[in-house]
Amino acid sequence: MTKKTDLIATDAQAVPSLHDRVDLQFMGDAPGHPRQRMEGFDPKFSDIVDYIIRITHEIWEEKAIGKLYDYYANTVQIHTSDGTIHGRDAVLAGTMATLAAYPDRRLIGDEVIWGGDDRSGFYSSHRITHKGTNRGWSQYGAPTGRTVSYRAIADCVCKRNMIIEEWLIRDELTLVRQLGLDPVETAIRMARRQADMGGFAHLNTDVIGDVERGIGQLPPPIIPAAESFEPENFIRRMIQDVWNRRMLNTVRDYFAETIVLESASMRRLFGHNDYQAYVLSLLAPFPDLAITVEHFCCIGSAAEGWRTATRWRMKGTHTGYGIYGEPTGKRVNLLGVSQHLIRGERILNEWTLFDEFALLKQIYRPS
Repeated sequence: MTKKTDLIATDAQAVPSLHDRVDLQFMGDAPGHPRQRMEGFDPKFSDIVDYIIRITHEIWEEKAIGKLYDYYANTVQIHTSDGTIHGRDAVLAGTMATLAAYPDRRLIGDEVIWGGDDRSGFYSSHRITHKGTNRGWSQYGAPTGRTVSYRAIADCVCKRNMIIEEWLIRDELTLVRQLGLDPVETAIRMARRQADMGGFAHLNTDVIGDVERGIGQLPPPIIPAAESFEPENFIRRMIQDVWNRRMLNTVRDYFAETIVLESASMRRLFGHNDYQAYVLSLLAPFPDLAITVEHFCCIGSAAEGWRTATRWRMKGTHTGYGIYGEPTGKRVNLLGVSQHLIRGERILNEWTLFDEFALLKQIYRPS
């Protein structure tokens, strides 16, 4: 006879990712007992993946907006590259405004990678595809009637049935383009409006030191490899070597020859050479660019492959020529998340997202 405790997961490997349960209508087919301990959560949720997917559907697609009172703490903080939103009422206002602009909005869950537990709090990284038709007014103006489809990643800390902190990254530049707007003109206009409202205070524009990749004249440090393969050590070394140490030759050490990268503004790139060109396209306009890892979590195993989620912060000064036009000398400070699929100690797939429209607003903000 199987004990109840045998059905409750105690680690990440025992709980399927969304990749293993891809359709919302089948989320309820889980066994009668929870897949993991969910103390303090509504009994209808079998695990943290179920929780994230279901509450997203309830709030956005069932339009049970008032469920935000059940699922978001009153003191919640939502961090974006445009600054931090404080409080549940602000989340309610933003949700209603977005649904008014896109009444047929759909949020398709592509992946949920997670860590933690019900005692210390779960951490989830939810990759989403947004779809909808612009039938109402939005911050960009009058309805266009255009259908949009773009990506987002929401990282959340969840405890006792509530989200208490969130880091939200949307592919806003893709949305702007799909609405038929000129990205640069729109960024300049919105940056002026944002500046008038004190919206760039989080950038600390009054006092700006050097962007640090190392100390003084010393080169960026080398992160030593672990004695045996560890996903976190592997990803941290990759970011340090490729991005901060500028050792683009190491792309071949970390990525499979068939690497597929999906990044901001619907970039889709294949292979080592494309990946190196992608890195250079961001280093050229920001020669002092540095990436700092803020959080890491993963699920899986060596046998089935590791699925990882890394939240990071990118800083740099726009002093070089490149895809963002002539240098403006402005400092950028952006949140980003990268999710990876690792098999055979190589990265097969990468999904990276940062708000490239926020980047444009930062480099075109008034002096």
